[in-house]
Amino acid sequence: MQIITTTEALAAFCEKAKAEPYVTIDTEFLRERTYWAKLCLIQAALPGATGDAVLIDPIEGPEMSLEPFYDLLRHKETVKVFHAARQDLEIFFTEGKVFPDPLFDTQVAAMVCGFGEQAGYETLVKKIVKADLDKTSRFTDWSRRPLTRAQQDYALADVTHLRGIYEFLAAQLVKTDRMAWVQEELAILTDPATYTVTPEDAWLRVKTRTSSGRFLAVVKELARFREIYAQSRNIPRSRIYKDDALLELASTRPTTLEDLNKARLLLREGRRGDIADGIMAAVKAGLEMKPEDMPKVDTAREQQQVNPALADLLRVLLKAKSEETGVAPKLIASAADLDALAAGDREVEALKGWRGEVFGQDAQRLCRGEIALSAVGQTVKVIRL
Repeated sequence: MQIITTTEALAAFCEKAKAEPYVTIDTEFLRERTYWAKLCLIQAALPGATGDAVLIDPIEGPEMSLEPFYDLLRHKETVKVFHAARQDLEIFFTEGKVFPDPLFDTQVAAMVCGFGEQAGYETLVKKIVKADLDKTSRFTDWSRRPLTRAQQDYALADVTHLRGIYEFLAAQLVKTDRMAWVQEELAILTDPATYTVTPEDAWLRVKTRTSSGRFLAVVKELARFREIYAQSRNIPRSRIYKDDALLELASTRPTTLEDLNKARLLLREGRRGDIADGIMAAVKAGLEMKPEDMPKVDTAREQQQVNPALADLLRVLLKAKSEETGVAPKLIASAADLDALAAGDREVEALKGWRGEVFGQDAQRLCRGEIALSAVGQTVKVIRL
C-alpha cells in the first residue's frame, strides 16, 4: 500500500496510470458541515490482481498539487472507472474544473446488465468478484488523521474490487453491444449544469404545491438569499434554514424582528444578525416583485388528461421490456414518463436514444392501438394487430 502526499509521488503514479487501459477511482469526503464537499482522500488502483493501489492524501500532504491527477482524468487513452460517480465528479469539477474523460460508471453499467436498480457496490462485489466487504469503517470521519490500517484497507477495497467488476461489466456490454447505451447515460454526469446551482434558480429545488405567483416570488428570493449566504460562507443550506422553514416564511412573510421571532421552524441563528436581515430583505423583494417577473411553475404536465387504462398497459409493457432486456425499468422509463405518454406527450426521454429502441417504439404503437399485450405463462408477449 502506498500513501501519496507529495506532488512528485502523485505525478509518478499518474504517469504510470496513463500507460494502462483503465484506472479505478473513488473518493472519501465530508460535507455535513460545509456547502462544498471537503475532499479527504482519493483511492486509485491499476489493472491486475497485484496492480498498484494507492491512497492520495491531500490532508497529510497539504502542499501537494492535484494537477497531475487532474491531468490523468483528462488523459483520453485511460478509462476512469467509478462506482456511483456523481459525488466524486462534483468534487473534481468544483475543485479542478475537470471531468474524467473517458468515464465508466459501474452502477449505471450494472443497471444495463441486469443487476437491478442502483445496484450497490457491496452487491456487485458479492455477485461478480465473490468477495465480502468489511464495512466496519463505513462511518469514518475521513478528515481525522492518522488513518488506521483498517480505515486504509476499507478505502482501498473500494477500488481494488472495482477492477474485477469493471472488467466483467465492460465485457458484458461489448457482448450485448450496449456500451453506447451506458455512454449515453453518462453524458449527464459530465455536464457542468448537473453540478451548478445558481442563486437565481435555487427556488426550483424547493418542493411546493402552491402555484401563487406572489408566494413563489417570496420563495425565490428566500432561496436566492440562502444560496448566496451558504456559498459565500461554505456552510450547508440547512444551517441557515431548511426548506420547511423557508416555506413557512414565504407564507407568513415577516417584515420585522417581532414577526420573525414568531416563526416556528426557524433556527435560532436565523432570528438575528445577517440571516435575519437577509430574510426580511428577501421577503420585501418578493412582495415588491413585478407580476411579469414572478416565477411560474410548469403546470402543463399537471393539466394533462392521463388515460389511466393506457398508463397501466404501458407499465405492463415496460415490465415486459425490462425482463426481456435485463435493463432496470426505472432506467428505461420513469412513472412520470408513462403518465405523460398516456396523456399524449411525445417529448419524453423514454422515446429517445436507446430507450426508444428498447421501449419507446412499441410504447407508441401501443398508444396508437397497433399492438396488444398477451400473458403467456409468466411472461408478457407483444402481439402485432
